Amino acid sequence: MDINKLYNEWLEKAVADSDLIKELEAIKGSEDEISDRFYRCLEFGTAGLRGVIGAGTNRMNIYTVGQATQGLSDFLNKNFENPSIAIGYDSRIKSEYFAKEAAKILAANGIKVYIYDELEPTPCLSYAIRRFGTSSGIILTASHNPGKYNGYKCYDSNGYQMTDDAAEETYAFIQKVDYFTGIKTMDFDEAVNQNLIEYIGEETIEAFLDEVQKQCVNPGICKKADLRVIYTPLNGTGNKPVRKILKRIGIDEVYVVPEQEYPDGNFPTCPFPNPEIKQAFECALKMTDEIKADILLATDPDCDRVGIAVPDKNGEYVLMSGNEVGAMLLNYILSQKKAQGTLSTNSIAVKSFVSTDLAEVIAKKYNCTFKNLLTGFKYIGELITNLEAEGRADDFVMGFEESYGYLAGTHARDKDAVVGAMLICEMAAYYKTQGQTLVDVMNNIYSEFGYYCNTVKSYQFEGAAGMDKMEKIMNSLRENPPAELAGMPVTYIGDYKTSVAKDIESGSKTKIDLPKSNVLQYKMAGGNGLIVRPSGTEPKIKAYITAIGESRENALELADKLISDADNFMED
Repeated sequence: MDINKLYNEWLEKAVADSDLIKELEAIKGSEDEISDRFYRCLEFGTAGLRGVIGAGTNRMNIYTVGQATQGLSDFLNKNFENPSIAIGYDSRIKSEYFAKEAAKILAANGIKVYIYDELEPTPCLSYAIRRFGTSSGIILTASHNPGKYNGYKCYDSNGYQMTDDAAEETYAFIQKVDYFTGIKTMDFDEAVNQNLIEYIGEETIEAFLDEVQKQCVNPGICKKADLRVIYTPLNGTGNKPVRKILKRIGIDEVYVVPEQEYPDGNFPTCPFPNPEIKQAFECALKMTDEIKADILLATDPDCDRVGIAVPDKNGEYVLMSGNEVGAMLLNYILSQKKAQGTLSTNSIAVKSFVSTDLAEVIAKKYNCTFKNLLTGFKYIGELITNLEAEGRADDFVMGFEESYGYLAGTHARDKDAVVGAMLICEMAAYYKTQGQTLVDVMNNIYSEFGYYCNTVKSYQFEGAAGMDKMEKIMNSLRENPPAELAGMPVTYIGDYKTSVAKDIESGSKTKIDLPKSNVLQYKMAGGNGLIVRPSGTEPKIKAYITAIGESRENALELADKLISDADNFMED
């Protein structure tokens, strides 16, 4: 690949967006800057595209989006007789622009487009695919990444992200498309007039909210509890739908963080709009000086993840992890349905395998079948779809991932912070009527089942050199697996790339019956363990720690040792 030749070609031809030409002119003569933009093409995988917004083949721009959309169009026209697609977008920089450009390309290729008339959460896109019976779906979002990122996620006709096979076939079409000469397009208004593009209106959002509201376990409890909520949509898509659903279930006191209420892809008060980190709650926490809320809610920009902070017995607000909220929600839903006599005898709950094993122990108490799946909510969506095909949709209790993604109900096939926010608030209201905070509830769960310390540490690797280093680290771990972690012998190694699990003591090997993935799992005695996994959407490796102890102190001490070992793996 001749990087300078590519650069000069873009400088000459990338005239559709003046921002790109300005950027390319500004980096003229800078080898590092040019190389970073052109050393590779953004990869199209099962998560679609994700990258920094800007000029070049390694950036999110009108041309990389156009190439992907033309390739997707070719894939759809090959595999469907009369293909159609639903499109959504979030508050990020150029999301609406990219969404409408994609709609123009799809329409020019004879594909019927349904596009939301304003920004909406990712789960609303998943819902629309099934409501309109489309062949595929696209949402322009980079989830919780910093403001310089955007992304392009593709969905299949079931409403979850593309399978590996479909993504691979689509990518083959994409690679044949020239950025500047290979993309069909047409005028947006003309496509609307020809009924090739149709807006998705408010009635679809209301129908979505109707389905969400059906997931209430104790209708009316929020009104009874006089729950007080501080909410931040983090300048994203959650503002309208989350407030609407909370009002529907009887929560009148919802105070929205004013600095973070309206859409703004620059995220001026929260550079990392991720409800997993404390910074996302800083503005909400300041409001608690005046408003003593029962719960603080934060949804990420595309409103598929939700985080919470709740007061402890001293009135200090504590951030709760995705694992803790997932375990509490599962315990709440199962216990209440059991008490009401509405729990299916064939109930099933599910989580990503990197999420807390505490959920599996809770499910066992209620005779609920439990499944562990690979990271990626599409696998949970696929399980729901299979249950639905078997006439067992009502058996699905909930699914979750430790990264603050939850889903109850079958209205969507992706994580949904609208239903998550609703159920979390309902749960908080129920326990408030029992004289308990969610901190009390979590401590009671730990007292019953043991203290599970689940934590994630991310290791960042930027640029081309970073990608190489990530590959070397994973290869090194495969070739030289650790014999012990935190002073404990490793008893099990699972390699999800080779689909082989090895029992160290016996030497026996078994097949891992899940799709292949670049993941390594190590287990020790007592349920303790470490999982190492490169992110599928960001230049980082994540280490997932499980430390189980009789006390919080004991578990935290063990977790620190496991983190120290993980740190050593990431060094040269």
